[in-house]
Amino acid sequence: MHALWPRPSGLCFRGDKGSHVIPSLSSPAGQWLVGAKMASAAAATAAAAAVAASIRERQTVALKRMLNFNVPHIKNSTGEPVWKVLIYDRFGQDIISPLLSVKELRDMGITLHLLLHSDRDPIPDVPAVYFVMPTEENIDRMCQDLRNQLYESYYLNFISAISRSKLEDIANAALAASAVTQVAKVFDQYLNFITLEDDMFVLCNQNKELVSYRAINRPDITDTEMETVMDTIVDSLFCFFVTLGAVPIIRCSRGTAAEMVAVKLDKKLRENLRDARNSLFTGDTLGAGQFSFQRPLLVLVDRNIDLATPLHHTWTYQALVHDVLDFHLNRVNLEESSGVENSPAGARPKRKNKKSYDLTPVDKFWQKHKGSPFPEVAESVQQELESYRAQEDEVKRLKSIMGLEGEDEGAISMLSDNTAKLTSAVSSLPELLEKKRLIDLHTNVATAVLEHIKARKLDVYFEYEEKIMSKTTLDKSLLDIISDPDAGTPEDKMRLFLIYYISTQQAPSEADLEQYKKALTDAGCNLNPLQYIKQWKAFTKMASAPASYGSTTTKPMGLLSRVMNTGSQFVMEGVKNLVLKQQNLPVTRILDNLMEMKSNPETDDYRYFDPKMLRGNDSSVPRNKNPFQEAIVFVVGGGNYIEYQNLVDYIKGKQGKHILYGCSELFNATQFIKQLSQLGQK
Repeated sequence: MHALWPRPSGLCFRGDKGSHVIPSLSSPAGQWLVGAKMASAAAATAAAAAVAASIRERQTVALKRMLNFNVPHIKNSTGEPVWKVLIYDRFGQDIISPLLSVKELRDMGITLHLLLHSDRDPIPDVPAVYFVMPTEENIDRMCQDLRNQLYESYYLNFISAISRSKLEDIANAALAASAVTQVAKVFDQYLNFITLEDDMFVLCNQNKELVSYRAINRPDITDTEMETVMDTIVDSLFCFFVTLGAVPIIRCSRGTAAEMVAVKLDKKLRENLRDARNSLFTGDTLGAGQFSFQRPLLVLVDRNIDLATPLHHTWTYQALVHDVLDFHLNRVNLEESSGVENSPAGARPKRKNKKSYDLTPVDKFWQKHKGSPFPEVAESVQQELESYRAQEDEVKRLKSIMGLEGEDEGAISMLSDNTAKLTSAVSSLPELLEKKRLIDLHTNVATAVLEHIKARKLDVYFEYEEKIMSKTTLDKSLLDIISDPDAGTPEDKMRLFLIYYISTQQAPSEADLEQYKKALTDAGCNLNPLQYIKQWKAFTKMASAPASYGSTTTKPMGLLSRVMNTGSQFVMEGVKNLVLKQQNLPVTRILDNLMEMKSNPETDDYRYFDPKMLRGNDSSVPRNKNPFQEAIVFVVGGGNYIEYQNLVDYIKGKQGKHILYGCSELFNATQFIKQLSQLGQK
């Protein structure tokens, strides 16, 4: 944050988070807030290690520091934490919830966490930590809290940088309420993005329609509205790089929304670096000379380069959960089938129970299998269940032996052997219970996914779409699948046809198209998405060269014989056991070209920006000729788990390299079809 007034001596700290320090009550309102820098643990980290500490770790450390009154949080400190309340808005809630559990918040001394705009009672002897966006509405409510003297002291943390005029509003409210001394700290946290994985982030969950694919591609969007969308995206990306502690080299395609983001981000980073006293990248610039070759690459791509992948039926666990279940911010909500069959005749059916499960990094099964093909996941759940049952039986067996009566020597020697075994079994009980919890969780989630696969024949769709996208000979006609009443929902049929329409080199003739349209209408499909894709295909350069998706990618392995044992939880009868073969999707291919410095017509004219260069030069010629070790791919217009998984699989074969995947919003095919439908409305 730039200094608002000349700094008093002694406030010239270095670091990477903007702070506004509050001097004495006697200061006039205008001079009450002074811009300064606070030292930060991240500032000492050299640029070379920028991506090595995952973005999830970095954002978690920043949040814990904030909850500890902006002092580094020391693990294993024996003292009691200072008890406090946390006040956040919906944006703050979305940032915190995938990273910190309620238990972790309690360990940090948070006894109560409340939404800013809820009805809150005064708790006069407790400090309050605020974590909110600097919006007009939020500032008004914070000023009201000061006037109502709700808390003992106030630590105000803004997710994104606050403007000077809004700071002065808070200053005036604090003076009017005689609460200046109670406002302990005011901080800009630069945390305006949501981290979902060690290597994945998304810009926002609230108001995401403001930066959605539809918002960017609306035909009637004004220049002012487009500027607002781009500024919102750039503000979040800037926060991301401040948290990462690195200034990237930026590459982007020409003539797209991604280029507008690149130009604005380059300008914002350049301006921040130029103001050496207030630069948020001090830790990075210290290491710049020594580690300049280690700076990360940021590849900005536009969603329009590949519209087929977000519509694609998928076959890996995480992407399937996102596609067919209610899954967002790492939480899946399941409707449990109610016991209707047991209710007496004429009785009202019971309401379905909703159950929520968090799929987090602590869940080892999820971490290991989220990128696996679904049949493998079903098999692994079954194996875990069998191994758990074996351990449980062992504990039961030992218990029964321990209850032996009689004095014979055999029993006594057996007893002494088994005491040690039982002690070890008892000590492993918590671990066993946790294992049982995870098995139950994944049995429920995988069963729910399997119901969708079987009811909608998703394996058939996945295999057929893979063949279309890889230009392989099709074994049955597209019309047959669209016309088959048992194959999938109207939306499944629409997704399949759109993939065919996008991927085909030669658009179908008008007569053929009419025939397809009739079949789709008869199947109950809304044709608006097709209307938009037709316009898009006519306008885009890709009409002459559609994105290529590599050669054939699935090999059917026959039916799932191994999982078909009678004791299995999963009756997979009739579901194909498709094995995936790694093929790079367009986004992965673009990254590969730019990260490895390969010459390719697809990426040769990508623009090149280096915010650290004194003079911005508009060139496509990279000054850096070495392959990059670390890269961030960011999709302007929305991303999905299929692309994320494809990048994860790609980087597995590249030792010592790291990739992060980010997108302006994360949508599944249903949400994307809805946006296409709105764009296609006449």
